[in-house]
Amino acid sequence: MNTKNLVALSLLVGMGAVLHAVVPGFFLGMKPDMMLTMMFLGIILFPDSKSVLLLGLVTGLISGLTTTFPGGLIPNIIDKPVTAFIFFALFLILKKFRKNIISAAVLTAAGTIVSGIVFLTSAYLIVGLPGPFTALFAAVVLPAAAVNTAAMVILYPVAQSIANRTKLTQQTFSQ
Repeated sequence: MNTKNLVALSLLVGMGAVLHAVVPGFFLGMKPDMMLTMMFLGIILFPDSKSVLLLGLVTGLISGLTTTFPGGLIPNIIDKPVTAFIFFALFLILKKFRKNIISAAVLTAAGTIVSGIVFLTSAYLIVGLPGPFTALFAAVVLPAAAVNTAAMVILYPVAQSIANRTKLTQQTFSQ
C-alpha cells in the first residue's frame, strides 16, 4: 500500500466521519451510517485486503466514537470490518460488472443491510437494543440503505472520473 492510496483512503474516511457526525440520530438514538458509503467507495477504488482491513477498522472506530447509539462503540468496531470483508467478497464475485454504476448501487444497498444486521445483532448481544430488532431495522437500516445507495449513485461516477484522470488506482478501473 503506497502513500497515495493511504491519503485517498484517509480523505474518504474523513469525509465519512464528517457525514456521520452531522447526521442526527432520529429513532431511539440510532442514525443512518453515512460512513458506510465512503468505506464502500474506498473498497471499490482500492480492492485489496490490506485496504479493506484498514478501512474496516478505522471506519468502525470512528463510527463508534461518533455514534448516538447507547453503547454503540463495540458493535461498530465489530460491524465495520465484518461488513467491509463481506462487501469486498461480493465485489470480487461481481468482477465483470465492476465498472457498472448499477452494481455499485446494488452492492451499497446490500452492504448497508449487512452492516445493519451485524450491528443490531452485536448490539443486542452486547448492550441490548433500545427497541425491537425489526422496528430498528425498518426505521433505521432500510432508510440508511436507500440514502447510502443514492449517495453512491452520485459519488461513484465522480470518483471513477477522478481516479481515471489522476491514475489514482489502476486495479479497478483499468480491468
